[in-house]
Amino acid sequence: MTSKQTERINNKIKKIKSELQADKRRWGGFYHDGGGLRYLPPELYLKLEDYTGALRYFNWFAKNFPDDIGYPIFLFEWTITLFKTKRIDLAEKKAIQTFASNTYIFDKFLQKESLQFEKSESSNWQSEQLVQHFKYSKKLENLIDFGEWLESFTKSEKFYDFANKFIYLRQKLENEPVGNNRSKIIERENELMKTFTD
Repeated sequence: MTSKQTERINNKIKKIKSELQADKRRWGGFYHDGGGLRYLPPELYLKLEDYTGALRYFNWFAKNFPDDIGYPIFLFEWTITLFKTKRIDLAEKKAIQTFASNTYIFDKFLQKESLQFEKSESSNWQSEQLVQHFKYSKKLENLIDFGEWLESFTKSEKFYDFANKFIYLRQKLENEPVGNNRSKIIERENELMKTFTD
């Protein structure tokens, strides 16, 4: 990457941060960010291979948007950042969160054929379409080490244990009508997430 390209990316990051600050002032000390600007900086930091900058940004995000669960690609970028800054325990938890948000994303990154099965996908973010134009791949030079780690983690007993339980619950949700049983399944899914990510 040329110094000109680096400068351009840094300027984009500054502009986004400035717009987010203006948004906060406009809303009386709270962020509204209806356009989703808050999701853009991680990709830019990763392009620069500035993992410390990305980590600072994710810490800021967690503090300022505590109820925002993010979206799959954003969570994936967060997982990369945690791995690259040697926070492996946290990277594992974020990887589980990423998989739960979209079960196709790891196969796409690892260039494997994605498993097809009937399961509840309650938003577009959970569908396979989301990863059709996914920019990240294990073949990217700066992600080879992350790809090896992710490949190994997705074959671990811990990941299999989570994935099997999660998919089982998602399959049960697929045809379960609104009511007491559905609520219980969702409750079990929430407990599962807490067990593996808290």
